[in-house]
Amino acid sequence: MSRLAQLRALLRWRELRARIGACPFCGPTLLLRLARDELALRCLRCGASAVHLSLGWAIRDRVGALRGLDVCELSARGPLVAFLRREAATASLSEYVEGAAPGEVRGGVRCEDVQHLSYADACFDLCTSTEVLEHVPSDADAFAELRRVLRPGGVLLFTVPLGEQPSTRERARLWEGRVEHLRPPAYHGDPLRPGVGILCYRDYGRDIVDRLRAAGFDRAAILPRDPRVPWGLGREVILASRAPSP
Repeated sequence: MSRLAQLRALLRWRELRARIGACPFCGPTLLLRLARDELALRCLRCGASAVHLSLGWAIRDRVGALRGLDVCELSARGPLVAFLRREAATASLSEYVEGAAPGEVRGGVRCEDVQHLSYADACFDLCTSTEVLEHVPSDADAFAELRRVLRPGGVLLFTVPLGEQPSTRERARLWEGRVEHLRPPAYHGDPLRPGVGILCYRDYGRDIVDRLRAAGFDRAAILPRDPRVPWGLGREVILASRAPSP
């Protein structure tokens, strides 16, 4: 679906709003709210959503210039990917494709399972993802893998749907090779699987920082919503980092 078609599908005329602002990826822009929904907030120039804008500002503020840095992003398309390709020294991009071996290339896109990354130890300065880890059967394995591929001093920045409840609620798990549902199944939209969606394994709570520390990260924090994302649609971004070498 083209960007214009996507915008038309989101548009609710009575809820349409526009504001001059800034985008962390493309600079001064017009920000459009097509409906009262974070998915319907877009940068007119690059198409970045509220989620991408939130993560982009976190990268700008917490990492700074990406020149000379090696970056891993758990997707292979979109405005964040275009920004990383343009700004970082290297940008390793991938998608999860069921049945593909980690590191396999299909259709020109590298396939990776964040629970079993094929990258070498300590090869990235920054790892990023948007709306991925709630769909991973074992986020403990995923967090441990992301820590493994980060260099000392490296940073992980990502978004997931994050509730206000203190504890994460597990919705499903893999048991003996099959999905066992612990709560009614929930599926999120997935551009790679239009009309099907992707299973959500958990609803994250504020203990996500404890889960990251348990995976070996030296620091973990939930960053507040960025006011540069207007109409209160900014997303909290999760930060985790490895301590620098002595």
